[in-house]
Amino acid sequence: MKTAFLGLGVMGGFMSANLAKAGYSVNAWNRTSDRPGVKIALEAGANIVHSIQEAVTDIDIICTCVSDIPDVEAVILGEKGIIHFAKPGAIIIDFSTIGSEAARRISQQLELAEIQFLDAPVSGGDVGAKNGTLTIMVGGDETIFETSKPILETMGKNIRYCGKVGSGQAVKLCNQILCSLNMVGICEALLLAEKQGIDPNLVVKICSTGAAGSWALSNLGLKVAHGDFEPGFMIKHILKDLRIVQETLNSDPGLPGTELADKLFKIVQELDQGLGGNQGTQAMIRAYKEGE
Repeated sequence: MKTAFLGLGVMGGFMSANLAKAGYSVNAWNRTSDRPGVKIALEAGANIVHSIQEAVTDIDIICTCVSDIPDVEAVILGEKGIIHFAKPGAIIIDFSTIGSEAARRISQQLELAEIQFLDAPVSGGDVGAKNGTLTIMVGGDETIFETSKPILETMGKNIRYCGKVGSGQAVKLCNQILCSLNMVGICEALLLAEKQGIDPNLVVKICSTGAAGSWALSNLGLKVAHGDFEPGFMIKHILKDLRIVQETLNSDPGLPGTELADKLFKIVQELDQGLGGNQGTQAMIRAYKEGE
């Protein structure tokens, strides 16, 4: 199958590279050509193109991985979007986090053009994207999922079919709540360690092996301990996801833990003259240390 990958950011660059390394023909496109992910894809064997039309014409499976709902809609449904150039029967797999409602809306419009759609948000950060070990949560027609599974297996280790269109997004929003609250726990535990004169690295090493162990503690806990705030997943992106969580709840009772995490991330976002949101989610610790 001929493939395309649109969106070569922190995640997409590595994901498209893994697709190319697996032997697939990959047309790769990014809105800005000077991003590190473009070079990563190119060096892995992807064919870098300069327009969506060039990327998706006569392509079987088209992958997208961009930031927010308007970005996904522009790439897929916009004036120069995929819908105008993809062949009937093509499959679009969107790895972005956009919520169930947006996924269903996009799928309905693509159906009129005889284009198939899977929502397939991912978890695992830049480490998982680089190593091809992402968790991928998929919503859509199960037959289309099975057809696309070999493609997904080049990028992920834990690939789960969740149900009809929007179901992958629903599970991903639950995942983002867990990630956010994990980070609250990590920050507060390591602050307590410091207060007691205990090396935070020791806490991460020991607690990772017990009931408190998690991917976040093992991978991001060490970054918190070392003051390493380089982004694997940016604060501005988790804030976007938490916004979608709140929009999904609508008028239902709030989630106080999620609201706390949202507040702490927003404090860090305002640091560095408003550029704090470009740091990784582990920078939440700065809300405790610098955000007073």
